[in-house]
Amino acid sequence: MRVLVTGGAGFIGSHLCDELLRLGHEVTIIDDLSTGRMENIEHLRGHPSFHFAIETITNESVMDRLVYDCDVIYHLAAAVGVELIVNHPVKVIERNILGTEGVLKVADRYKKKILIASTSEIYGKSERVPFKEDDDRLLGPTSKSRWSYSSSKAVDEFLGLAYWKEKKLPVIICRFFNTIGPRQTGQYGMVVPRFVQRALSGEPLTVYGDGEQSRCFTYVTDVIGAIVKLIELPDAVGEIFNVGSEAEITINALAEKVLQVTDSGSEIVHLPYERAYESGFEDMRRRVPDLSKIKNAIGYTPKVSLDEMLHRIAEDIRKDK
Repeated sequence: MRVLVTGGAGFIGSHLCDELLRLGHEVTIIDDLSTGRMENIEHLRGHPSFHFAIETITNESVMDRLVYDCDVIYHLAAAVGVELIVNHPVKVIERNILGTEGVLKVADRYKKKILIASTSEIYGKSERVPFKEDDDRLLGPTSKSRWSYSSSKAVDEFLGLAYWKEKKLPVIICRFFNTIGPRQTGQYGMVVPRFVQRALSGEPLTVYGDGEQSRCFTYVTDVIGAIVKLIELPDAVGEIFNVGSEAEITINALAEKVLQVTDSGSEIVHLPYERAYESGFEDMRRRVPDLSKIKNAIGYTPKVSLDEMLHRIAEDIRKDK
């Protein structure tokens, strides 16, 4: 099968390429390297079934050629990370909405199946956990740029589902919950690589807010395994799936676990949100997925424990030092 991966030089995208090539597929990526990195795909260069285009997904002529030549599309290209969202909201909104609109337009031209990567941010600050795919969303005001990412990805979902409903373009949507693993950078605010990097360097681990906000972390290979199965499932078309883990941990407890795994003497310090990001910054207190739907669809169960995830991430960072 010929597969096109948008954002293929990114953290998740590059791991997806690894698995697709292992399965014997022909893989082409498109990435403008705004957040993706050539280092993530360096080991794939020269592989006879791997091809890449360093270009933006809004270049319709390039996308037309790539989509025409593929069988299915994984659309992972997006602006991500809390720091990017807060500091560059125009870039986030335009890249997510215009990018997805362009990909869907070309996909529909040739009726190519597409899986769209969405996010747990969709649920906003709802306190009704665990989150089910058809739950209501609760967001803050538009004056808080924090919620622009959630809203831009919601528009992506609306667009995808509209293309399925109106034009019968086969679309699948997956909402990722805090995916982590090797190659992920802390540059845009991702908490785990930031903590591990600082712990290994003996620097303080900075926890934002009171640290009692909780998250569920999923290893990247578990996520990849899920989306590879979903894109092959006919009944997944037109549906939305949570993809993540149900193992909940507070950020305070995460920081302690990182220190334990890395055998680090770093201290843990707390920083108010308004000093870390912007005045009046709002966060989600809990982010826990209901995985019933994806379990029923493909028998999904995440396999890698948080301790093992942290060990693998620390090993990867040590290797690059």
